[in-house]
Amino acid sequence: MNDLKAAVFEATPLDQAARAAWLYYVGQKTQDQIAQELGISRQRAQRLVARAVSEGLIHFHLDHRIARCLEMEAEFMRRGLRLCRVAPSLGEGAQPLHAIAPIAAAEIERILSVEHPLVVAVGTGRAMRAAVEQVPTLNGAHHQIVSLNGNISPDGSASHFDVLMRLADRVGARQYPMPLPVIASSEDERELFHSLGPVRRNFAMARKASVTFVGIGQASGSAPMLKDGFLTAEELEEIRMAGGIGEIVGWYYDESGSYLDGGPNRRVAGVRVDPPSEDKLVVGVAGGLEKLPAILGAISGKIVNGLVTDEQTAEALLSQ
Repeated sequence: MNDLKAAVFEATPLDQAARAAWLYYVGQKTQDQIAQELGISRQRAQRLVARAVSEGLIHFHLDHRIARCLEMEAEFMRRGLRLCRVAPSLGEGAQPLHAIAPIAAAEIERILSVEHPLVVAVGTGRAMRAAVEQVPTLNGAHHQIVSLNGNISPDGSASHFDVLMRLADRVGARQYPMPLPVIASSEDERELFHSLGPVRRNFAMARKASVTFVGIGQASGSAPMLKDGFLTAEELEEIRMAGGIGEIVGWYYDESGSYLDGGPNRRVAGVRVDPPSEDKLVVGVAGGLEKLPAILGAISGKIVNGLVTDEQTAEALLSQ
């Protein structure tokens, strides 16, 4: 157990110093630009760069395990993403989730630390729940956090991986849940839920969110929607036969990032995440080679314009 805890990557002040130094010396960014990107003051950015020098991290290259991750982040952004964070992998056999969670938590914290009020939409899932568990307590009472989907399974039980209430409690923000099943039993039932006033208002709020965080699920036999009982094996096979390779908040899409027209998608009750406009950020939080086609599809279809992933997954994505 102690070995596992030691293996889990946690962001440290030295990691921040390495990131700031890379942005300054390699990225040729000013201290003001570094401060803005990291969500810190200019004075702290200056101190971080100075610390990187004093700790001996600066030679002809950045002598820190995060250097390759920073290079890949920059490459993803050159290819069109607005935001990318790559967590150092934890080694053979380690779960990518343990590496991704603290990095995603830091991004959520950075965004919710701003002084102006934001509407932030969130999906559900294991990666999102793990990230939210590491978000520190903040004074975010001026923010609004809205769920993109319900968390009610076919037997009426709630999902263990809902994140809305947990995140809202940690940051003190107002929360807006979706009183919906993940998958309705019929299209008529879905329309009935969508006719309810609170649901309509929360849908409108979710669609105007300036920042969205979502997990990305695969369509293989280990699909979260199957494991959590929201879909049957027959329904998942129908999705795969129609070309489905990934899902975001229950909505399945193909390798080009186009949502499927038929099948269970006709009964998904939550908000569909469409390609965002330039002023909005949609961050996919996902890692692991089994999710590779799903992540590629989400990026190709521009469903997400931000990504938090692990080093091994990032290498594989860039090789595509």
